[in-house]
Amino acid sequence: MGELTGKAALVTGASRGIGRAVALRLASGAATIYLAADGTPAELEDAAAACRKAGAPNADWGVHDLARPGEPEAMVGSAHRRMGRIDILVNNAGIRARKAFGKFTHEEFDRLVAVNLRAPFFASQAVLPIMRAQGGGHIIHMASQLGLVASRYGAVYNLTKAGLIQLTRSMALELAAEGISVNAVCPGPVSTEGFTAGRNPGELEQRARDVPIGRFGTVEEVAGVVAFLASKDAAYVIGHALVMDGGYITH
Repeated sequence: MGELTGKAALVTGASRGIGRAVALRLASGAATIYLAADGTPAELEDAAAACRKAGAPNADWGVHDLARPGEPEAMVGSAHRRMGRIDILVNNAGIRARKAFGKFTHEEFDRLVAVNLRAPFFASQAVLPIMRAQGGGHIIHMASQLGLVASRYGAVYNLTKAGLIQLTRSMALELAAEGISVNAVCPGPVSTEGFTAGRNPGELEQRARDVPIGRFGTVEEVAGVVAFLASKDAAYVIGHALVMDGGYITH
């Protein structure tokens, strides 16, 4: 508790699921929080209220559609004006579309790339001058186990997550000497609305059996890993894609 006192964090996709859990975990460490999402004001205010109760009394929020060109930069500007600094950027916002290869439209491809890859790229570029002026910071991308292994019906999603892992490495190589650490978290199957949507109970049961630990991950477990990467304990962890998947890719 209190390990992030004086730090300010911008978390995208923070109205629900993993993003909300990450915001709450950082708030419990006494970080100031700005929650960004393409959600409703009611959802974001509810998440911000939970963050205030958890230990971030000044938690604030903004509605941002990160698929729109220029919106990642606008989001960073808004967060900086509200908080006065940005020490931690968590690029968590992401979308997926499950379709057989050969069925994707140009519009679906462009939107997935815009949210999952272009937005983290330009949000990171926008936060760079701020972190440089402050003498350092942490950028954490929410990639996926599926950036490392293949899955059916996820060609575009998998492509964007693989790109995010490579972006992590490229950024880390360039920025580490300036005190800006860049890492990625690669969750396996996690019990969220986005993961379970469109899957029948039998498919979900089979997916759980495929995980050596025998269950799906929780959003709180992902949030804990993000908090570690944002802490001083991870000072020597640079350019890493940290896989947390219950052992799935071991076989």
